[in-house]
Amino acid sequence: MQRVLVPARTLLAHRDLTVVLVCNVMLGMALSFVAPFYSMFGTIECGMSNWTFGVFMTITSVAGIVISTALARWSDTRFSRRSILLLGCLFGTAGYGAFAYVRDVVWLTVIGSIGLGVASITFSQLFAYAREAIDRHGVPAEDAPLYMNIYRLAVSLAWTVGPGVAAWVMIKYSFRGTFLICAGFFALLFGIVWAYIPARPPADAALTVKVPLLTLLRRSDLLCYFCSFVLVFVCMTMGMMNLPLMILHTLKGSQQQVGIAYSVAPLFELPFMLLFGLLASRGHPGRLIRVGVVIGVAYYALLSLVREAWHVYPLQILSAAMVAVVSGIAITFFQSYIPNQPGTATNLYTNANRIGSTVGYLCFGTLATTLGFRSVFAICAAVCAGVFLLLWLAREQHENAAAGAQPQPDPAGRP
Repeated sequence: MQRVLVPARTLLAHRDLTVVLVCNVMLGMALSFVAPFYSMFGTIECGMSNWTFGVFMTITSVAGIVISTALARWSDTRFSRRSILLLGCLFGTAGYGAFAYVRDVVWLTVIGSIGLGVASITFSQLFAYAREAIDRHGVPAEDAPLYMNIYRLAVSLAWTVGPGVAAWVMIKYSFRGTFLICAGFFALLFGIVWAYIPARPPADAALTVKVPLLTLLRRSDLLCYFCSFVLVFVCMTMGMMNLPLMILHTLKGSQQQVGIAYSVAPLFELPFMLLFGLLASRGHPGRLIRVGVVIGVAYYALLSLVREAWHVYPLQILSAAMVAVVSGIAITFFQSYIPNQPGTATNLYTNANRIGSTVGYLCFGTLATTLGFRSVFAICAAVCAGVFLLLWLAREQHENAAAGAQPQPDPAGRP
């Protein structure tokens, strides 16, 4: 308990650290109002087929990857994180506000590609700023995973109530209400960043090496983890798109049950993130990542067997454990490889998310149409099993050493 209380006191004792906590809650609330219901919005509200929806999400995701990669590099070398955060919040407010009214697929694609593409930088910039902030306050590097998991916990805290409230709003006020509230949270986040986050130039901007993504991925170990996370996010994306439709169509559930299902996991993510953060601070984060993948195998395999909508609820505990690893520890895991460029490092993690999401959207549309919703989860379980095998075969030799020291590669990606 003492190991948890000390970081909590530190985060609450300094205003800039506390502001990041509040920002994470706001961002979590915004995303929790729309992310679980995207597939319902596209297929039910806008009348897209599963395949068309997959193409739509793929185009917007690719645009987000390109835009966020450029913005992330600029945040490390040219502009302050405050400027990039304000830009992301502004476009998020406009983009999600437009989604409340637009139903034409072409215009939704344009708005999603540009507006939400720029807004997608917000998550990685918040965590990059958080890492720099805790470093400025003298937090030891070995404790960084615990502190970052507490920040990620703030996002999960928002998800404990967001989907349930969003489901109620959607029933009462349709998708227009959920997207307007999401836009409102981005507007509120814009105000918090404007008022409380100072404009600091990039640290050692003149000395920072601009490292292209392909150069970074020349490291075999980093490439292995990057590809593994891409595959994990393929499964997570297909699962998020598939679960609400399976509850509604296969299990004959309700929209309210969809909201409940997505509210259960974040509730359990809170203790899991603290637990895995503590374990990661003691070393061997790679082993914890493999554990998270094994949990994913069990989660998706069991989802493929459920027969009633309420059966999904207890399985969301496994989802919480998996998310606590791949959405918490993984951030600092990637940051440790590029310690002088937290924006680029965090965006490398989020790019794995986006690439996985892009592939997941396409695969979901094809698999759900041809094989059915239940089979999608069986395929996710098989993919996660393959990811575990990849990580096991490529595990780094230092993880088996008694010291358990993490590598500190050259920032330019050289071996």
